[in-house]
Amino acid sequence: MIKSVKVQDYMLKRPVVVSPETELFEAIHKILVNRISGVTVVDEMKRPIGMLSELDALRAILSATYYQEEVGTHLVSDHMTEGVETLTPNEDIIDVAMSMLDHKHRRRPVIDSHGYMIGQLTCRQLLKGMKDMDMPEDRSER
Repeated sequence: MIKSVKVQDYMLKRPVVVSPETELFEAIHKILVNRISGVTVVDEMKRPIGMLSELDALRAILSATYYQEEVGTHLVSDHMTEGVETLTPNEDIIDVAMSMLDHKHRRRPVIDSHGYMIGQLTCRQLLKGMKDMDMPEDRSER
């Protein structure tokens, strides 16, 4: 039996976020310590304004090394991807999964009706949701 197909039931309620003024190495540290593939960049009102992925961070470090720049002075805003696609809590995870695959996104912020970030949905949460649909908890122990 399907438990739920709503984003709100699978989203991370306290995702790791950074501000655009965060130093790049601090953001990289958060990515590494939390074992995640990237972070959402939020403004002072907690509205998502960008994403910083592992690839964005790696690209920044390699570029700075090539140009012999001090990487420690770089800010997240210099390297984040802008134009964030967001979700609402009541969206269907099947539709979201298909869209994330089409756009090659690993995470999307979940916002409330005022545009404030209230969570995040990642590929890992989508996999859990899909597993729950196909294999309810009472069967998953087999």
